[in-house]
Amino acid sequence: MADTVSTGLFIAKSDSNVYLLPKMANRHGMIAGATGTGKTVSLQVMAERLSRIGVPVFMADVKTDLSGISQPGSAANARVMDRLKMLGITDYQFAGCPTTFWDVFGEMGHPVRATISDMGPLLLARLLGLNDTQAGVLNATFKIADDNGLLLLDLKDLRAMLQHVGDNAKEYKTQYGNVSTATVGAIQRQLLVLEQQGGDRFFGEPAFDIGDMFKVDAAGHGYVNILAADKLLQSPLLYSTFLLWLLSELYEQLPEAGDLEKPKLVFFFDEAHLLFDDAPKALLDRIELVVRLVRSKGVGVFFISQNPLDVPDVVLGQLGNRIQHALRAFTPRDQKAVKSAATTFRPNPALDVTKAITELQVGEALVSMLEANGNPAIVQRAFILPPFSQIGPITPQARQQLIAASPFYGKYEKPMDRDSAYEVLSRRVAAKSPGPAHGPAAEQRSPAARRPATRKSDSVETALIKSAGRAAASTLGREITRGILGTLFGGRR
Repeated sequence: MADTVSTGLFIAKSDSNVYLLPKMANRHGMIAGATGTGKTVSLQVMAERLSRIGVPVFMADVKTDLSGISQPGSAANARVMDRLKMLGITDYQFAGCPTTFWDVFGEMGHPVRATISDMGPLLLARLLGLNDTQAGVLNATFKIADDNGLLLLDLKDLRAMLQHVGDNAKEYKTQYGNVSTATVGAIQRQLLVLEQQGGDRFFGEPAFDIGDMFKVDAAGHGYVNILAADKLLQSPLLYSTFLLWLLSELYEQLPEAGDLEKPKLVFFFDEAHLLFDDAPKALLDRIELVVRLVRSKGVGVFFISQNPLDVPDVVLGQLGNRIQHALRAFTPRDQKAVKSAATTFRPNPALDVTKAITELQVGEALVSMLEANGNPAIVQRAFILPPFSQIGPITPQARQQLIAASPFYGKYEKPMDRDSAYEVLSRRVAAKSPGPAHGPAAEQRSPAARRPATRKSDSVETALIKSAGRAAASTLGREITRGILGTLFGGRR
């Protein structure tokens, strides 16, 4: 039962054993099937097998039941033992995986944050649901901030910057185009909605370092990074945009890797339809480009969704490793999905794939993994193996113990608030007025929370020069390079 880089990862069994070849795991893949057919267990099996050969994994836990991967399974689970007996497997050794828990809201894992500048105008426009005109104003706002060395770290920075651009629209019109106060107001309202959804906790510092996803323990096992996503999923755009941002960060920051014996990281994207729903064509084109190119960085991406039609054909064609659980065929759309899924497999003369998709039992799937030459194997009807680890969630107490024992505990828990656009612009307002700063930018904090504008030894002009210098240094001067999805190009922190 030992999984190795050379022999492959034993993940399913039919008349023969089905293996995922590690060197093909960065060719991407998909796990699909209706609710309750076994997708989550398939994801868990693949993740723990990759972990055992030293490949770190990232996956979102949308149903709060993947935390069990941190604990060994048990022979007391009758369903697991029955499945092993049916498959004729006797040398099964239960084991957990080294696990790190993350949470945008900082409740069920280490806090995960990104700065506004990290996210970039393209992804932020999608997150806010902006139209073309509003997205154009947001782009101009980012450009003005970049050109003036103003750091956009959190929501109050962006709101202050938008107000500044709106108040000075005439001065910026020639270089950056028209900015209407109505458009600025519309963006501000969307930011308020985002703040109420938890965006105020997501945007800020210390920002998440993607290097922390690549940890391997003393035994050489890759860490399984689990993002608590049950609450995050209540804001679908925040969920999908955040995962897309992570994926783009991996692409931008990792060096070219060439052909590797095993991936540097495998990224599981659950509820994949949320990434593509209502996405404009320009964004879909960039998503397709990121998925295609991130492979060269040694990263494998597996999409998990109920229906293969949820993923655009241009992306679906890049997903070489496939696990297809049962689909229902009650409606014309369901029937279309069944036929579509059947045609994407390499045919098996001994198997009616279209019929089999509707007959599969729970835990059974149509499986086709890439062969050593890169071609998809003939599709097989197979049973996914049970996980080595616990099926189902661990207790909240056990989770908190793992968080406290994590090598990253203390790194992200305490938020930071550096001198950034909000502070700089507030001081400019204060410098022009004999009284305290007024307006939304100044009102976003209570008086007790605001810092003094300057030290006694500094004039306002000196403080502004120092602040601008710090901002310029932090953003590599005024020439800020943005990547394929508009995020800051790698190496900025």
